[in-house]
Parts: sequence; structure tokens; C-alpha cells
Amino acid sequence: MKIQNISKYVMLGVMAISAIVFGLFFGLWGDEKMGEYDAPQFTDLLLVLMYLLAAVTTLLVVWAVVKGIASTRGNDSAATTGVPGSKIITGTCLLFIGSMVLGYVLGIGEPDFTAADGTVTPGSMVTIVDMFIWSIYILAVVAFAAVGIAMSGVLTKTASK
Repeated sequence: MKIQNISKYVMLGVMAISAIVFGLFFGLWGDEKMGEYDAPQFTDLLLVLMYLLAAVTTLLVVWAVVKGIASTRGNDSAATTGVPGSKIITGTCLLFIGSMVLGYVLGIGEPDFTAADGTVTPGSMVTIVDMFIWSIYILAVVAFAAVGIAMSGVLTKTASK
């Protein structure tokens, strides 16, 4: 079975499982009260799915990096494939750091947050949460743009000239 078929079936499987879990989470509500609101029954299942996906993704990234380093040991990958890997890694790291800094700047000055049960979260921690949320937004926009550019074929046309 070709790697494209394997990745296609894995992607479809993950999407199906995610759709089922999100459907259960948003579709079925429990009797448990959180303050004055009802709590969803499948919150724990949703959290387990997110932690599992994050852990599997992290392990696959580490495996791919180790395998990539082992396969290109002693070779200049840019000369072989035409892809400047070191520039891509540097750009990705700089984009991540820049998104975190921009997220922190956008979240500065947040007031303390008081939850429904009376728990108070200091403003500094709210700023940290805002930093991560803004970083996720920025990186998601960049990722969607990168996928759009890759799917358009613009880069393959210019690289083959």
C-alpha cells in the first residue's frame, strides 16, 4: 500500500473519530452543574482525545526528525532535493517565537479573572493564556495559507523552471 493511501486513510479515520467525539460533546448534555451552567457529559472524552492526538503527533514528529537526520547524514539535502531544510527550520522557529511575542504583547494588561465558583486567576496568567491563544490564531492562519499555496501548485511550477 502506498504511503499516500495510508496517510489518506489515517487522516479520514482521525477526522471521523474527531467528528464523533465533537458530536457527542456538543450533542449530549449532562445533569452536572458547573455554577449556573450545565456541563457536557463527554468533556473527559474530548480532553483524552486531544491529549492522545497531541502525544501521537509529538512522537511522530520526533520519529520523522530522527529518521530524516539519519537518512541525510553526510549529504547536503538542499543539493539533493532542492529544499533548503535549514532555512525552513530557521523560519519556522522564528515564526513560532514571533507569534508568541506578538501574542504576549496583545495580551498585556489583562485584569484578574474570577470564575463562577469564585476562583481568581491572576492577570499575569490570563496574559499567558492570551499569548497562547493569539499564537494559535497566527500559526493557524499561516498554516492555512501554506496549505493553500502548496495545493495551488505555484511552488512546484517555479521550482521546476
